[in-house]
Amino acid sequence: MNSFDALSIPDNFFTDMENMTSDDYPAVSTRPGYSILGGFGSMVLGMGVWKDRELHAVFNDGTWRRWNGSSWATLASGLNTWADWSFTNFQGNNLSDVNLIGCNGVDPVKKYDGSTVSNLSGAPSNGKYMTTYQNRLWCAVDNELWACALDQPDRWDKFTGNKDDSYRRQMESTRGEQINMLTGSLTKLTIGMPNSLHELYGALPEDFTTKLITEDMGVSNHKSAITQEGFMRFMHKVGIFEYGGGVLPNKSFSDIIGKFVTGVTDMSVAGSDGTKLYFNLSPDRMLVYDPRPGVQAWSIWRGIHAMQFTSMQNKLYIGDAYGRILLLEGSTDVGSAIRWSATTKPFNGGSIAQKMRWYKLWMVVELTGSMDIHLSPSISGEDWTLVQSISGNSSPQVRRVIIPVSKFARENWIRVRFSGTGWARIHEFTRQTRQLPLY
Repeated sequence: MNSFDALSIPDNFFTDMENMTSDDYPAVSTRPGYSILGGFGSMVLGMGVWKDRELHAVFNDGTWRRWNGSSWATLASGLNTWADWSFTNFQGNNLSDVNLIGCNGVDPVKKYDGSTVSNLSGAPSNGKYMTTYQNRLWCAVDNELWACALDQPDRWDKFTGNKDDSYRRQMESTRGEQINMLTGSLTKLTIGMPNSLHELYGALPEDFTTKLITEDMGVSNHKSAITQEGFMRFMHKVGIFEYGGGVLPNKSFSDIIGKFVTGVTDMSVAGSDGTKLYFNLSPDRMLVYDPRPGVQAWSIWRGIHAMQFTSMQNKLYIGDAYGRILLLEGSTDVGSAIRWSATTKPFNGGSIAQKMRWYKLWMVVELTGSMDIHLSPSISGEDWTLVQSISGNSSPQVRRVIIPVSKFARENWIRVRFSGTGWARIHEFTRQTRQLPLY
């Protein structure tokens, strides 16, 4: 995907796309489908993973449930029906095993020990954005930063002057903002506000030091930031930023799709499956980034109303706006064929102003569904003409397809739009032309 000037971008970019992915790069193919693991209420309020082997979710019917591989078991009920949850794994001195710790700022902080959910005694009743850093649990209470005592998740008010004390600090903001994100995943504690970013360094309360990183940008909400391979990417109202520490956050990696980064709100959410990064903009526009060396490509997906992301064993799970838990897998959306499209730039000769003699267009494709090919001689693409319809095979076969261009024999440029239903993989698109005199 490329949202820069369509006449000037390289030939290997699309100007618009829907439900195509770079998984088979340099080919493009239909995005994965999804299955439904179940649903409760009408919205998913939080998702967490215990020890990378159990999936947990909180629904707006007030329940906390665990997926056992075939069905959902209710672990808690009567919870708040609107507040978002955050989760982290932690094992302290008084916990016999790793616990999944969750909070939403309204209900008491909860812990799951492998069998039951119960209140985490001693934790602040209105704590939000639970995370771990330096063998402590951390959370936010309005604009205050709280940490439990060293390895003691039930001691948040231990102030005896010792190295294992609890910790509290008020985070100042020139805009009077409150903390809306915490993450300890960058070997330091990163603290987000709507329009600023801060970091905390050190290992003990006497050494803890905070530093303002920037007051020009922040995170839209605690769900809109994701850390992968030492880099945090987060959504702000002016773009998607990348931050690895040491330098200011920048959005150069997302500028190429900047025109599509609109409508970032407190409902926007980011996630990762361990390879690709997903940024969902309300209601169902998902920007997908493939950071692999040599790829570094963006795609746009539609049809998934994501409210929560989490990954477990390199599989991506999505909590949607309908109270369902989706597993990204397969080639259909719960049995329904996926609709997709991809629009090329306006192809031209050596000069944009030079007319061309268009002889032939070809594509090489694998297809099990159906495909339509439209051509347009305009930059805006408002006058598409259907020139070819193709039916796929039950099993994918590589096919060479000639695209008729007789109606567009003498044009300055031609745009192509591929669209269809069902699985497809486009390997190549090429053309045979002759430059005509400049006139």
